[in-house]
Order: sequence, then structure tokens, then C-alpha cells
Amino acid sequence: MWVGVRERFRQFRNTLKLTDDQLIDGTNKQLGVRQSLQRAYYGATTDTPPGFLVGSWGKGTATQPVTDIDIFFVIPLAVYHRVEAYSGNKQSALLQEVKNHLLNTYPQTNMRGDGQVVLVGFKTIIIEVVPVVVTTSPNCYLMPDTNAGGRWKPVTPQADVDHLNATDAACGANVRPLIGMLKAWKRECNVPLKSFQIELLVSEFLSTYQWRTYDYYFYDWFIRDFFQFLCVKQHGYVYVPSTGDIVDLGDAWHSRAISARDRALKACEAEYDDLTIEAGEEWQKIFGQQIPIYL
Repeated sequence: MWVGVRERFRQFRNTLKLTDDQLIDGTNKQLGVRQSLQRAYYGATTDTPPGFLVGSWGKGTATQPVTDIDIFFVIPLAVYHRVEAYSGNKQSALLQEVKNHLLNTYPQTNMRGDGQVVLVGFKTIIIEVVPVVVTTSPNCYLMPDTNAGGRWKPVTPQADVDHLNATDAACGANVRPLIGMLKAWKRECNVPLKSFQIELLVSEFLSTYQWRTYDYYFYDWFIRDFFQFLCVKQHGYVYVPSTGDIVDLGDAWHSRAISARDRALKACEAEYDDLTIEAGEEWQKIFGQQIPIYL
């Protein structure tokens, strides 16, 4: 019984993983960006420039197709104090300065400042750069936020990683695979949820889910039950460990969650009857062609 489930979701998971070429390309590009800023702010480059990966690459939740890499670049404290002496929107001034330094290295690259980041648009990937300053608190940084006149926002990105790691370890290493699958749904169905919201929702769901330590053989139920969980979260919220923010989920995504739940129910029924092609057709209505029909 359920002859196709384990293989279908195993293949699905594998199609979502980044290829070696993508990993090398992304790693080299973000390293080059950090080295460019290291040269500008520290005078010389090394193989380990200040800064690190954050976002999906930093948390190990990046999936196909590759779109962007988020990085923090640690600026010298003296630069922070210099910028603090400016009048007006100091954070915007810092982002413009970072952008101009990067343009010296990448003059043909599409580049712009956007709220809290500088976007470096390579042909294969976008590098989103956040200049940050180290604080006296462990693993805490100040990042610029240009909105509402500008401010420095404290963030502890390691808290997001620690939260995800702890939940993943307690759930049989199922958190990251399920996040990847739900991100595929987000892309396929144009779901207005942010990736970090999906990550936190999956962690919340799996942390109390009765089958959380089981393998791909249970993933049809994982998907079905996650959407049932999500459907009652309209106007709910997620708590972001790294910032302490409580983020309202709204309900713009709710109709898509209902559709996905109903299709998942049909797919699960088909899997139960070993109608693998029929089940695959329903799964593709949720996830697109990355999940196979034929096994």
C-alpha cells in the first residue's frame, strides 16, 4: 500500500537541492562581494573577509531555482561612528556608500539600495548585502533600516539558525525538506507568504506533529496536515527569533492554502489506493513539475 509515496517525495526533495555548480557559483559571488567591501573598508583582502551568509543560504533552506543570497558584511566600528555623525537618514547614506564601493568593482552590474540592503544583480544570482556593525551583546548586530527616517535595528541571526537546528533535530531532520517543498508551493501558486514565514510556520507545525520523526513514507500526510494547520492561521502571527518581531500573517494567502489542502486531500486518497499517476497529477497542481507524476 502507498507504493509511490516514499519514492515520489524522495525524488521531489532531490530536485529541490542546489547543484554543485550553483553552490560554487553562489559561494564565489558572495565571497567576491565581501572581498570588494573588505578592500574598501579594511584596505586589503583575505580569503575570509568580514561577514557571513544569512537568509536561506545561511540556514540551509535554499532550494531550486536559485534567486538570491543574503549576506551580512561587518563594517568597522569607526565607519559606524562616522555615519552616526551625519544629519538626515544616516542609514540610507551608508547603503549608498556601500553601493558606490561595489560599483567600483562591478561597474557593469545592476545595483540598487532597497530599504535595508544593497542588491548586486549578477546574471545568475542576486547578492543582497546588509552592512552591519558588531555590538557588545553576543552574536548581536545593528543593521540599517532606511524606513521612516532611518534607524539601527538590532538582529541576532544565529538565533534563527539555532531555532531551526533545534526543531530539525527534534523532528527527525524533516524540517528543512518540508520547508523546501512548501517554498515550491509558494513559487508555483504565487503565494503571498515570505520564505521566512514559511520556515517558521513549518517549524511550529512539525514541533507538535505526531508523525514528525517519520520518513518520506509519511510525507503525503505531512503535506496534507500542514495545509490543514495553515488554513486556521489566517490573521495569526509568527515570532522571529533573530529580531524579536511578531509578524502578522494576514490572510491574502488563505484561499491558496484552502485550494492546496483540498488538492492534498485528493492526492492522499489516490496514494492510499495506489493510483500513483492520479496522485502525481494532484501534487503537481500544488508544487508544479518539480514533483514527479511517473515513478
